[in-house]
Amino acid sequence: MSSAAQRAQLQSQIWKIANDVRGSVDGWDFKQYVLGTLFYRFISENFASYMEAGDESIKYADLPDEIITPEIKDDAIKTKGYFIKPSQLFAKIAKTASTNESLNTDLAKIFSDIESSANGYPSELAIKGLFADFDTTSNRLGNTVKDKSSRLAAVIKGVEGLHFGSFEDSQIDLFGDAYEFLISNYAANAGKSGGEFFTPQSVSKLIAQLAIHKQTSINKIYDPAAGSGSLLLQAKKQFDAHIIEDGFYGQEINHTTYNLARMNMFLHNINYDKFNIALGNTLRDPYFGDEKPFDAIVSNPPYSVNWIGSDDPTLINDERFAPAGVLAPKSKADFAFVLHSLSYLSSKGRAAIVCFPGIFYRGGAEQKIRKYLIDNNFVETVISLASNLFYGTTIAVNILVLSKHKTDNKTQFIDASSVDFYKKETNNNILTDQHIAKIMNLFDRKEDVDHVAKSVDYEAIVQNDYNLSVSTYVEAKDTREVIDINQLNTEIKTTVAKIDQLRAEIDRIIEVIES
Repeated sequence: MSSAAQRAQLQSQIWKIANDVRGSVDGWDFKQYVLGTLFYRFISENFASYMEAGDESIKYADLPDEIITPEIKDDAIKTKGYFIKPSQLFAKIAKTASTNESLNTDLAKIFSDIESSANGYPSELAIKGLFADFDTTSNRLGNTVKDKSSRLAAVIKGVEGLHFGSFEDSQIDLFGDAYEFLISNYAANAGKSGGEFFTPQSVSKLIAQLAIHKQTSINKIYDPAAGSGSLLLQAKKQFDAHIIEDGFYGQEINHTTYNLARMNMFLHNINYDKFNIALGNTLRDPYFGDEKPFDAIVSNPPYSVNWIGSDDPTLINDERFAPAGVLAPKSKADFAFVLHSLSYLSSKGRAAIVCFPGIFYRGGAEQKIRKYLIDNNFVETVISLASNLFYGTTIAVNILVLSKHKTDNKTQFIDASSVDFYKKETNNNILTDQHIAKIMNLFDRKEDVDHVAKSVDYEAIVQNDYNLSVSTYVEAKDTREVIDINQLNTEIKTTVAKIDQLRAEIDRIIEVIES
């Protein structure tokens, strides 16, 4: 089955599940149950495959729970990070889901057992709370146990109906595609901001390629505003032929999205010892200071959010912000995330960060931070993308590429906002692989292209008061129609003559009528 066919089947199946529970579960909450069930199915199949170890004579789901010795369980947890009894596998639960009136409490017990199986093991933090947002006892599912179980059964049977073979062999990113479909259909309808938690896969691919460009290996990759982990996972896809030596790191402030990011790591077969996603406020309580520097950083931080800024006098002495000599405005934390990423970046690496356009031309503290970045030659490229690429906003965002190993003192500006750099779809614009390749080619060559790309000397940026807007340096193409004045005058004269002739004829007709 092709990737397009798989994606269409996935969306059709999710829509079918939605119809089965429509009117009982809010769309935004429904998203959690679909994604949670996808995750439950994946780790069940993944764990069963591990226990069977390729032996076709063994069917882990058919084994009695009692046959699992403490030694077998201990070894499995040390390897996989968690343990699932044969009777607790998704396939076993799905068989009786439609007739199990206590399904909701059974699932609650299973999820609790899976999480607690890691207690006391190195994987404990990676597993703890993974199912926290999959609340099987919530009244949002219904007022009675029977109602709750019935609606959970509809979701489970729907996810069971996805037939793509093993998750690893799927032609698409099941979790990412499911999340993207749910976001696009429910973010606006639910009246909640969902787009901020998710970077569309096409944009993620571009950001990942920018961050790892021409690196044959990296020590580790980091996202200080990890969201659902889509940026980190795109980097994994781009690096399949190489090595990310020490794994994937990220921090996320939203608890629900933090859980999704950890699920996403497992869904992409990244073992618990190869990722570290932390929960918390990156700007106030940063993790991984002892782990830095990182050879690749990817990020889509929240646009212009409030932060404590100058209300905390200790922050100006923080090693992340002190070199710039000023803090990002309290109402606009964008540059705080930029400086944080720069602080965590290695001397050989790159950071690719999605930014709100206003930070590149506003004055005050933001201008001073731009001055610091340019004076120290940290800005490699600023790319202006098309509008309407992200869910929940039509803003035409920019990508800021930071580097500590530039070989010249120029800054590149790329205008990738024209119709040549996106494809229009029903609800949103997207970047195709061809568009991404075109942008990457411009980024790599650093050559000037009229109306598209320009590499600008340091002195020119200083003269422009450290303005880093792409439109300041890349002249927009004049798409207005070229008019030949002489030809226009001739046409006007001809038209006037015809009008005069018509008037004369009308006058003659009137004279005949009145005579």
